[in-house]
Formats: sequence, structure tokens, C-alpha cells
Amino acid sequence: MDKIPLTRAGHTALNDELKQLKTVERPEIIEAIASARELGDLKENAEYHSAREKQGFIEGRIKELEGILSLAEVIDPANMSGAVKFSATVTIVDEDTDEEKTYQIVGEPEADIENGKLNIKSPLARALIGKEEGDSVEVRTPGGEKAYEILSIDWI
Repeated sequence: MDKIPLTRAGHTALNDELKQLKTVERPEIIEAIASARELGDLKENAEYHSAREKQGFIEGRIKELEGILSLAEVIDPANMSGAVKFSATVTIVDEDTDEEKTYQIVGEPEADIENGKLNIKSPLARALIGKEEGDSVEVRTPGGEKAYEILSIDWI
């Protein structure tokens, strides 16, 4: 299987979530199921069914996180420079609206566009990879073609 690139911060966050699920949430839901069972008839026991549903979600998320972490390749930006690569923090400007945005290019599991974490598989990230400061890139978006200029590349 292919390695999953992650930043150090992304790897730590996923590891912390896995620990939280295993040490806090899993035991809590097991206790909630046991309490709901004591209430009697399971066929009409909403608390029991709700707890079982939540348990399924927790167990699924644990498996997902374990799978991601087993294939993770942590990439440290500390010794990188030059053109845009994975884990670079890139400031771009929309050439039509002059709106500036800053994104860090991260792996799919840690992507969060609202917080400036851009999925490496996104069209914008793919267009930025390999480019230098001052370069222009064109990206096909659902709203049409967009042109951006790279203002800066940082390796935080």
C-alpha cells in the first residue's frame, strides 16, 4: 500500500485522537451500554440502541486511525527549501480579486480548508507543487478558471 504523507503536527493530532478514543470514549460507551442493559427490554431501549450506534462509530474511527497511522510517513519541513512541496506554507494572491490566502499543504487525513490546511490531492495544491515564489498558476475550479500568484513559501 502507498504511504500516507503527514506533517508532524498532523501525526500527533491523529495519535492523540486515537488515544482519546481508546482510553476515554471506548470505556465510557462500554459503561453506557452496560447501564442501558440494566434498564430491561433491549428491543425498545433507546439508550441501548443509541449507545450501540455510538460504539460502532468509535470502533470504526479507531480502525480508520490505526490504518492511517500504520501507513503514515511523517515529513519534517525543517530541512526543506525551494519550490513548493508537501508541508510548505504558501501565501497566494488571487490575480482577479487581489485576495490573499495562506495554506499549508498537508496529507488528506489532516486537511482542513477552514484552518488553512490544504489537501495535497486538491487541484490547487497539485497546481502549486513544484512552483517557486513569483510564479503564477491556473487552477480549474467549479466556478471556472482561477489564476493565483505565489507570494511566499515558508517552511515552518
